Amino acid sequence: MFYEFKGFIPVVHPSSYVHPLAAVTGNVIIGKDCYIGPGAAIRGDWGGIVIKDGCNVQENCTVHMFPGVTLTLDEGAHIGHGAIVHGANIGKNVLVGMNAVIMDEAEIGDGSIIGALSFVKAKTVVPPRSLVVGNPAKIIKEVSDDMLNWKTKGTALYQQLPGDIQEHMREVEPLSEIPDDRPSQEKLYETWEQLKKGE
Repeated sequence: MFYEFKGFIPVVHPSSYVHPLAAVTGNVIIGKDCYIGPGAAIRGDWGGIVIKDGCNVQENCTVHMFPGVTLTLDEGAHIGHGAIVHGANIGKNVLVGMNAVIMDEAEIGDGSIIGALSFVKAKTVVPPRSLVVGNPAKIIKEVSDDMLNWKTKGTALYQQLPGDIQEHMREVEPLSEIPDDRPSQEKLYETWEQLKKGE
């Protein structure tokens, strides 16, 4: 669902996918190969939102701000299920874990990982490649090469997802019983395991 607000109409690159049950309002720019999941609320009504190439904003996330603020999700930012980004800037290749909350004017450095359920206070500056957890969130160590590699590969699956959806997903009526020829998803699991191991 896309909404104009005070003359601003969202802009979405054709290679990206925004689920019909997401709400994208006003001054929002979404780059290439982005995935926006169902239930996401991306509200560019009081300020601007720039979602750069290769980002994903997963199911039931909220992206918003106080009036007059423009926030950016930099390339490859990965916003996990249920997370809230309010007026904060998220660096390149950052992972924001599920149900984390990032508050106003926080700056999350490139390659950082924010743990699930963490609360990052307003105006917090997180240096690049920091692992941040807790409520209030604290930096507990540096993100290792292995952790960053794992995160990057997980995000790559989401960068592939918009194309897969455009090719394979369609609205249907549910079946009343399981068909004998129902396909297996084991191959997808094998692919993820191979990616994690760097194969």
